[in-house]
Amino acid sequence: MLFSYTTFPSNVVGKCGNTSVVYSQSNNQLSVQAQSPTPITDPASFVLPFIGTTNGGHVFPGATLPHGMVKVGMDTDSPGNQAGYDANSTFNATGFSQLHDTGTGGAISLSNFKLWAFVNCSRFEDCPTSLESRKTLRNVLPDGSADDFASPGYFSTNLSTGIRVELTSTRRTAIHRYTFPADATQPRMVVDITNDGARTSTNPVMTLDPTTARVMGGAQFAASFGPGRYTAFTCVDFAGEGFELGSPTEFGTWLGNFPVQGQTDINQLYFGFIDELGALFTFPPAPEGTPTVILARAGVSFISSEQACANAEEEIPDFDFDRVQAENRATWNELLGRIQVDTTNVSTETIQLLYSAIYRTHISPADYTGENPKWNSTEPYYDSYYCNWDTYRTLYSFMALHDPVTFSRIVRGMIDIQKHEGWLPECRGATAMQFIQGGSNGDPILGEFFVKFSDQAAALNVSAGDLYTALLADAELQPPNWNLQGRQADAWKQFNYIPQDMFDAGGANTKQVSRTLEHAFGDFAISQVAKILGKTDDAAKYSKRANNSFNVWNPDITVPGAPGVAGMMQPRFKNGTFNFTDPRHCSIHDPEMATCFLNAANRDGFYESSPIVYSQYVPHDTAQLIQLQGGTDSFLSRLDFIFNQSYFDVTDEPSMQIPYMYHYANLPGQSTQRSRQVIAESFNTSVNGLPGNDDSGAMASYTAFYLAGMYPLPATRQLLLASPFFPSISFFNPLFNSTTTIKANGFEGNPADGTGGKVFVKNVTVNGEPYKSNCFLEWDVFTNGSVVELTLTDDINVTCGTGSEALPPSLSTGGY
Repeated sequence: MLFSYTTFPSNVVGKCGNTSVVYSQSNNQLSVQAQSPTPITDPASFVLPFIGTTNGGHVFPGATLPHGMVKVGMDTDSPGNQAGYDANSTFNATGFSQLHDTGTGGAISLSNFKLWAFVNCSRFEDCPTSLESRKTLRNVLPDGSADDFASPGYFSTNLSTGIRVELTSTRRTAIHRYTFPADATQPRMVVDITNDGARTSTNPVMTLDPTTARVMGGAQFAASFGPGRYTAFTCVDFAGEGFELGSPTEFGTWLGNFPVQGQTDINQLYFGFIDELGALFTFPPAPEGTPTVILARAGVSFISSEQACANAEEEIPDFDFDRVQAENRATWNELLGRIQVDTTNVSTETIQLLYSAIYRTHISPADYTGENPKWNSTEPYYDSYYCNWDTYRTLYSFMALHDPVTFSRIVRGMIDIQKHEGWLPECRGATAMQFIQGGSNGDPILGEFFVKFSDQAAALNVSAGDLYTALLADAELQPPNWNLQGRQADAWKQFNYIPQDMFDAGGANTKQVSRTLEHAFGDFAISQVAKILGKTDDAAKYSKRANNSFNVWNPDITVPGAPGVAGMMQPRFKNGTFNFTDPRHCSIHDPEMATCFLNAANRDGFYESSPIVYSQYVPHDTAQLIQLQGGTDSFLSRLDFIFNQSYFDVTDEPSMQIPYMYHYANLPGQSTQRSRQVIAESFNTSVNGLPGNDDSGAMASYTAFYLAGMYPLPATRQLLLASPFFPSISFFNPLFNSTTTIKANGFEGNPADGTGGKVFVKNVTVNGEPYKSNCFLEWDVFTNGSVVELTLTDDINVTCGTGSEALPPSLSTGGY
């Protein structure tokens, strides 16, 4: 039989091997097209978890499931180990803890319940149990790097003491494997109840069973980016691998650096002034000829130590390390494998960069379902939103392409938080509210979900009514403390911007301009949800409020040394007059070298970026922004100035969309080149391969989008389009049961410096039909499952096409 007939896209009439026959209605002809190459069946093999584990990337390289609550990994004594670990081999290992965040700032978060192993202490009482005393170096490889290894769901290290440590996990439970050297006659294990990353514990509790060596305990710890505290619990059991471990030969508790043999409860020794407490066991070694391998199973809970035990018994009943690791890796491979690429003429590093980025988008937020101590609910509960300000721009839009079910569960969890706490979560860690960085940035996250999945929301158990109610709570109701949740809503509604001289007991008088811009975008997201729900009046109301961005535009501001740049976002007083912030503030050219973080004394109006950068941030109405900036030519000159004078800041989120803004001026080739230069200059596969903090996967999703040749517009049905770094890239969406493939016809490879090459999009077809734009794709392309073909050229002066529909939409042009 020549062709095998099955279910294909409507324009594919038959297949033979890797070739399809495609019918084009436009010319009434059949064409033969090559199909995708053999799928990558083990994409986890391309993931390099150590990317960004030095140089301030703060990436967690240990073992976890996608969005797993448990993130088990090694902690080091480096000063900036926000994720516990630093790849620099000069830093000591201090323990192997069960909980971490990834890519965060603030104080060191989590790193709770460290385990540690001793080869031989001369006596039980002489074991150096304190963190400072027990720490040790890792083995060092010939190239000077630490003898550590990681892949999705697995971590290992070889310590200088001769102990090999391996880690893997389920959602709420970690399992450790400690292989002792052959001469170990008294293998000992430490359970550290109190040492979190920032040494903040209070109210510790712990008991141990001298027969089974089960340890149950917990403590209260400080949130790392806010005023709150949280309580966490653990349950640790031990077993031998390849031999029966039996009861410990010695047991006891320890305080600081002083083990006390025979004690089973730290309350027997704790006097309230020592912050290091735990359990210590001596186990019999394995019989002669059998390696001494001790397994430690650590369940974790935010409810109780009893629930931590139940979690461990449910998820790892058999202490089978290899089974848990294999199942963990299979879960990662299924998820990563939803995105496939043709690797022809593509460097291995580029493939690794992509799959490593995809991997890091699924570490946070964490699935704490069943572990919320604050209220009972049958809804999912996710935590480690650290913070929405970082992730709303790209993380959830990338998730929408291939993992909408997890996206829906996160949204349900956010709505449930709003029901019980009054407002959507913004920055949250270990159940504690933390400081908001920008606006109420949960709004565009919910908007992104509903705009793309409104037709499927009911099937995903997302209530449209509850989602809209949650959005209106942020938009209309001012919370008692808008440092932690919601908005400064009263001032927003009264003035249609956040005045700089609006002192309010409910929060810090800072970030007035950047909050104005982000509230406006949040209201745009709400308007799009209202439009879908048929709430015409609300849609008009929030569309009007989306224009509040321009209420902080001062046309009279210029930049020293840039005569063609006029007009800037600026702080404004209640009476309508403008204050002045130097446009160079919070940039490398700031004459005062000032900071612009959460500093109430620094009332400059902007957060983590300059007025020059924030003056480009009106993502829902770039067309109107172009007019305010003097028209297309002036807009293009300003973009070039931002790049040429290094105001573009690849390390921080407000700059993210700027490389793609040339699309709106009908010069998408410039966007393509700028975005490729960003990748070439700032991202690589080394341990310091990120330009800054990974920000809970924000930088990862940003990287993945750029490598895929796209950039998202949250809460819209459009994605800006360039060319991928691959001959083709495919996204399988399990909700739609559809695959969309973007093919770069004429692909010849990726220029090393990101400049030039045959990478510019001259023409676009979808399922063989000419498409309306060379600059963006509608969401329908992804819901239906499509073949998008890009004709590439080396001419950078390509355009979006002809007609008004070719340019990306803007609110003022009627595009939304």
